[in-house]
Amino acid sequence: MRVLIGLGNPGSEYDGTRHNIGFAVIDALAEALNVRLRRESGIPHCGAAPALIDGKKILLVQPRSYMNNSGEEVRAIVETHGLGPDDLLIIVDDFHLPLGTLRLRLKGSDGGHNGLYSIIEQLGSNAFPRLRCGIGGETMPKDKKELARYVLSPFERHEREAVRRMIARARDAALVAATESVEAAISRFNGLQT
Repeated sequence: MRVLIGLGNPGSEYDGTRHNIGFAVIDALAEALNVRLRRESGIPHCGAAPALIDGKKILLVQPRSYMNNSGEEVRAIVETHGLGPDDLLIIVDDFHLPLGTLRLRLKGSDGGHNGLYSIIEQLGSNAFPRLRCGIGGETMPKDKKELARYVLSPFERHEREAVRRMIARARDAALVAATESVEAAISRFNGLQT
């Protein structure tokens, strides 16, 4: 089973923000697969939806305990379903990448992303696939202190079409990773910009 996990923050005040691009991709996957996320049994802060694609089981997940604590729910999913880190695909925002750019990796560092840091800490491993979605834009501040405000802000009006296309491409990349392999998704989608 491949588990597709989109990171974000719960609550309507975070809908449409840069930091919630992982949630947006999971929502797009749920719509494409005609499934609805529900509370995952035994995991209090987690929405999940099982699906079957071409005979392959996948699980869509949105940890809902805030970005910086995502690792707790991810660890609970791994333990509950008897999975290894390589069965996951974590979908996150990345302000280091230009808006619309996708980057898939089989493993790696947290790159300064607190959600990935939390997952690495909870799993004791960085050897899990991740799909980074570029949210960097013209209005991104140079001052690191302002970055928190930036990632929690909504996309600018002129960015929204590129964001819509990126979400669709990330959805497609995640489906390829789930039904074929992460390597196949890497070869088709890595570095492509919307």
